[in-house]
Amino acid sequence: MQISPTRKFTDYFKGFESVKAIRGIFGEDTDKVLSRLKVEFMGFGYMGVDSSTGHLLVNARYLKNGDRVDIYLDTVHELCHVKQWLEGKELFDNKYSYVDRPTEIEAYRYTVEEAKRLGLSSQRIIEYLRTEWLSDSDLKRLLATLDISG
Repeated sequence: MQISPTRKFTDYFKGFESVKAIRGIFGEDTDKVLSRLKVEFMGFGYMGVDSSTGHLLVNARYLKNGDRVDIYLDTVHELCHVKQWLEGKELFDNKYSYVDRPTEIEAYRYTVEEAKRLGLSSQRIIEYLRTEWLSDSDLKRLLATLDISG
């Protein structure tokens, strides 16, 4: 796995310190957290958080070519994980399946709330949540947990 040297979050994600949803995650610590947050670019996947460093992991190709709404929602989701990491939570607790993991449910709930605030329809939110690592039955369980019908 090849990952780039760390970069500053604020060099690549402009204006996030003033986004209401992000301020809702970090509160009065938003500026401090985002100014200290590091980004590492990787050649696979979409986005994630390194559970050993708390760095945001980003696929540069996805950042350049991905759907802007999806990238924004993924950033909101992953910044929820950054907050969880800062709180000392286990991000990848294998006692749970992915869609039952408390940290994922919390991040997805916050992300779906933001998607609704943006005016996305239930169908568009479901499209966003449908990923290659979720089976149809896992997606249905996640949608039920998040109270999304479509």
